[in-house]
Amino acid sequence: MFIVLLRFSDNRAQASQWMAEHNGWLKQGFMDDVFLLAGSLQPQQGGTIIAHNISRPELESRVADDPFVAENVVRAEIMEITPARVDARLSFLMAGAES
Repeated sequence: MFIVLLRFSDNRAQASQWMAEHNGWLKQGFMDDVFLLAGSLQPQQGGTIIAHNISRPELESRVADDPFVAENVVRAEIMEITPARVDARLSFLMAGAES
């Protein structure tokens, strides 16, 4: 499982120009069953994604395809997590940790 931090860069003013494409990229991540959660970093620092069902190299490639990343609206940082304990409602996450 991964947490992707998308922190605004100095090119942040261009976000509105690429928002539709970025939202399409997010939608595809959810359709592909890779993204579990996407939301804003507060206060207005960028965004965060929780991803699973994907290898790190595949995720790095997917993140590089985000128009916000490609157009330097955000800088991406990927952090990998190996779940050790989860609430029962999130037990499906443990399946990926056992492989």
